Amino acid sequence: MNHHPQSLEYRVAHLAERLAAGPCGELGVRAEARGGSVLLTGTVPSAQCRDDIRRIAEQELADLPVHCDLVVAETEPPTHAEDLP
Repeated sequence: MNHHPQSLEYRVAHLAERLAAGPCGELGVRAEARGGSVLLTGTVPSAQCRDDIRRIAEQELADLPVHCDLVVAETEPPTHAEDLP
C-alpha cells in the first residue's frame, strides 16, 4: 500500500469538502496534511460540533493519525446563572 503525497492531499481535500458541507462548515474548519498525519484547525460553535468533526475525520482517514486543534466558540451568553433561585 503506497500512499503518494498526492493521494493524501486528495483525501484531505475530500475531508475538507465533507466538513464544509456539514452543519459546522460555515465556520471554516481547515484540514491540512502534515507529514503522515492530518491537522484540523478552526473554530466551531460547540463541543458537540468539535466531536462530530473529529469523528468524521477519523472515519475518512482511518489509517492516518488525526490531530484536532479546534477551538470552541462560546457564542451564546451563559444562561445557567439566571436559573439560580
